[in-house]
Amino acid sequence: MTIDLSTPLEWKTATGEAAKMLDQLQPNILKAHARDHFSALFLRFSESASAKKFLAALVPLMKSAKTHLTEVERFKAEGAKGSPYVGAGLTAAGYRFLKIDVPQDDSFRLGMRSQDTRERLNDPPRSTFDSGYHEEIHAVVIIADAADAPMTLRRNEVLALIPSAISVVAEEIGLGRVNAHGEGIEHFGYVDGRSQPLFLVEDIRAEKSGTDGITTWDPSAPLDRVLVPDHAAPDPTVHFGSYLVFRKLEQNVRRFKQAEEALADQLGLIGEDRERAGAMVVGRFEDGTPLTAQREDGVESPVPNNFDYESDAAGAKCPFQAHIRKTNPRGSGGAEPPPRERRHLMVRRGVPYGERADDPNADLPPSARPSGGVGLLFMAFNAELRDQFEFTQAIWANNPGFPVPPDGVKPPGLDPVIGQGPRPESAYTQEWAGTRTVTADPFPQAVTLKGGDYFFMPSLAFLRGLGGKG
Repeated sequence: MTIDLSTPLEWKTATGEAAKMLDQLQPNILKAHARDHFSALFLRFSESASAKKFLAALVPLMKSAKTHLTEVERFKAEGAKGSPYVGAGLTAAGYRFLKIDVPQDDSFRLGMRSQDTRERLNDPPRSTFDSGYHEEIHAVVIIADAADAPMTLRRNEVLALIPSAISVVAEEIGLGRVNAHGEGIEHFGYVDGRSQPLFLVEDIRAEKSGTDGITTWDPSAPLDRVLVPDHAAPDPTVHFGSYLVFRKLEQNVRRFKQAEEALADQLGLIGEDRERAGAMVVGRFEDGTPLTAQREDGVESPVPNNFDYESDAAGAKCPFQAHIRKTNPRGSGGAEPPPRERRHLMVRRGVPYGERADDPNADLPPSARPSGGVGLLFMAFNAELRDQFEFTQAIWANNPGFPVPPDGVKPPGLDPVIGQGPRPESAYTQEWAGTRTVTADPFPQAVTLKGGDYFFMPSLAFLRGLGGKG
């Protein structure tokens, strides 16, 4: 039976071609792998045969999606720790260097470094990136685990395989952060990664029964939003991969917190209500409470996610320009039918990077916050780069007219968190669900792209097969 890509997959009962697919698919695509301790090695090849031999030699250090899912179940049942995650991907330039047919996605073939892509996304010049990203990159190897020691051991095993004909041109080290409830946060202090497309029936059931439910916002997503046939593999009907977007996003926490304070001042917010200024920028309070659901924070774990914007059509509770409303309008964008709008969503697997002495959630003045050296290693898996990541960045986050506002309402402006480009003023409602609005100064850009590329994460069968090719 062929794999039905139009629906989620029930992996525990998967047989036939679906089971074969899971046995040859890399982890972290259909379900997030633990990556509190993380390394990404960016590679440049200088000789084809040794590069192919290296990629094939990685496979014994890697595991399949099926093995990962089984490890997660064993951990839940017995507390047994799983093995580290090793992932490998090639850029379009890497495929060309190895003289292997490049995957078909047009944006992937252009690459993130192309002038066309840069203009579409409003990215800064590549010369402003960290030095390791100035030259062409051919491959990435990712190593991650919940604990430092096994990740470091596996990283050293990977490094031992790298021949002299391959250069490590950059390495990014990630370090997960959690709040008092144990939920993952980013460096601005906000719960991150909560709302994700779910591709596995078992995960959808867990969301339904273990959280606030899926009656209002159903996170179910079909496999065709993340999986792509691996046409360079022996059997593309069962061998699949996914397009990985990697972007190093530096966060100027001091600037962001200063801007939160300035917004609270412009709106005349006092006391505990000043926290609402940051929530209007992000769309959630720091603990993850959706601003459209209530006017103050205080929701315990798990973070609510079963909501939409039907009761907030005018943007009087959560502004249209709020980051999570921009990047997941939940059917309220106004530019497309809701089913079509959902097709743009992508699965995110980011991890924070950088050390800091202060607690992101502590009540400290902005001057005590870092102004650089910390940020997010943004990672997202896509089936169609132009229709998912690039659409989200260019047509949603960077578009001052999205979401489409009601008649007579000021255009939202850019996404204040990740929007790139000239920033117009934006309107905010002074009282939660009120009618009086204030046009505030543009929220300054506090997130800067410092490097990145597009990769295709091929099947294990493809990588294994490179061992016999010179």
